[in-house]
Amino acid sequence: MLAMTQQAARWQKYGTLAQMAQATVALLGFVAILLQINEIRTSNRASSARSAFLGYTDLAFQNPKFAQPDYEAIKAAGREERSQYESFVSYFLYACEETFAAFADKREWQASCDYDLKPHLPFLCEKNSGAACLPRDLRRRHPAMGEDLIENRERRTARLQARKDLRQT
Repeated sequence: MLAMTQQAARWQKYGTLAQMAQATVALLGFVAILLQINEIRTSNRASSARSAFLGYTDLAFQNPKFAQPDYEAIKAAGREERSQYESFVSYFLYACEETFAAFADKREWQASCDYDLKPHLPFLCEKNSGAACLPRDLRRRHPAMGEDLIENRERRTARLQARKDLRQT
């Protein structure tokens, strides 16, 4: 009788190990699902951002007068053209916002938006009633907008080269 009880205890021990292994596999599966959901979310955000920026680029090709605007001529043209230009700039800002959210670690997206933002500053300053020329959130995201963009890029290039030189020594 004692031998039979001892065998049952050993079998129960292995049964408990199997249950623990099953729980571990289930937990790993759950973690894998969470990682996959996060990857899908990131991929969808990137796809949406690319689509928005592609839409902006297409709009810029269709409306070069808005992409590189003569703001005084747009103001003089009339209400309809001003409204179209305002919608153009709004879509541009939306596309940049989407790309910043999706590609926060890729500086080339921000550089592209910075470059395209510069011609629209007179409109944004006027729209914002000249309060420090840019809305606070744009100044926070684009601190170099008050400076000459070319000078800013040259300084950035020099900083990157200096970092590269430091790493090599």
